Amino acid sequence: MTHNPAADPGRDPRLAHGWLHTARFLTTAPQLEHLPALEVPEIAFVGRSNAGKSTAINTLTQQKRLAFASKTPGRTQAINLFSLGKQGVTDAVLADLPGYGYAAVPREAKLRWQRVMGNYLLTRPNLAAVVLLVDPRLGLTELDETLLEAIRPRVEQGLKFLLLLTKADKLTRTEANKALAIAKLQSAGGEARLFSALKKQGLDEVATLLWRWSHEPAATADGTDNDEPDAVD
Repeated sequence: MTHNPAADPGRDPRLAHGWLHTARFLTTAPQLEHLPALEVPEIAFVGRSNAGKSTAINTLTQQKRLAFASKTPGRTQAINLFSLGKQGVTDAVLADLPGYGYAAVPREAKLRWQRVMGNYLLTRPNLAAVVLLVDPRLGLTELDETLLEAIRPRVEQGLKFLLLLTKADKLTRTEANKALAIAKLQSAGGEARLFSALKKQGLDEVATLLWRWSHEPAATADGTDNDEPDAVD
């Protein structure tokens, strides 16, 4: 089946945004065994508490309350799945994993969820891509690096990976360029992008990337996005 480039969400951000806007709640799973077996591509969003994960998901889907930010960071301890696809047909799924690393959460709970997330990232059969959200003012934490090391083998085997630097509007142009350069070196062979929900920075790039990863996994191996630097406003 041939694609009409003029109507390709992988190249037209407007169509990719329209696809993301179809996101709807599918299910919540407090344990891995409660996750439904799915055959469509799944894209997981992970990150430290307060990295801006819920805000990023809501901004990308243009929905104010799709992903909930807990009033007490680190307390949300379930994997939430959201269906994507027009006319009610699911062609991909977003997985919102619990934030990690918040100091107020008991150590036992932290360890339990590190195991759950680690098992999910290593064993989920339909996992197609991972988006790791990081506040560039803090850089990669020890937990971020642990997660990166855990999924590196899967990335080498073809799992798509995006290191998303959130809250980029808090950085100067020089700081943003430096943070992006460092992130590209840390991305385990994946992608790195600057992102600001407030300024809508990186929105088009990330939307088209997510669509391509869900629909044209082979095309991203030498995709044009891979070598294009972020534009810093």
